[in-house]
Amino acid sequence: MSGWLEVFIVLATVAIIIQSAILVAMFIELRAALERFNKIAGELQSRMGPILLRVNRILDDSEDRIHSIMSDASEITRVARGQAQKVDRVLSEAMERLRTQITRVDQIITGTLEVVEETGSKFRRTVWGPMQQASAIIKGIKTGLDVMRGHQQRRPASAEPVTQDEELFI
Repeated sequence: MSGWLEVFIVLATVAIIIQSAILVAMFIELRAALERFNKIAGELQSRMGPILLRVNRILDDSEDRIHSIMSDASEITRVARGQAQKVDRVLSEAMERLRTQITRVDQIITGTLEVVEETGSKFRRTVWGPMQQASAIIKGIKTGLDVMRGHQQRRPASAEPVTQDEELFI
């Protein structure tokens, strides 16, 4: 057994040496990667520094302008809202006046139509009715005269007496 123990100790020693070598290699690689990272970070910082400085200056310079633009936009919005409210009031008043005028016009037209209708019925009763009656009387007289003339003109021409039924038939 003692032989196996020595083999295991040798194997453990070799494993520890290999692990130590791997850890040293990892440490060296990590240090190289860290140096590259620091170099890249330095370059980035040297490039970004002036850009950030310019952006900071621009923001400082434009802060007053931005504030002015925002206050102007706020003022424009306030004025536009006020004007919209005025327009709404004016349109509401105009619509109300228009409704009132339309109602008045409707009443006037209704009254006018009633007067025209009443005048037409009065005209029919007072003028047209008597005219129809007078026209009927005139037609009656004309028919009577025509009948009397017809009898006088027919008697000399015809030798036969015509009966009353035959005259009515014709």
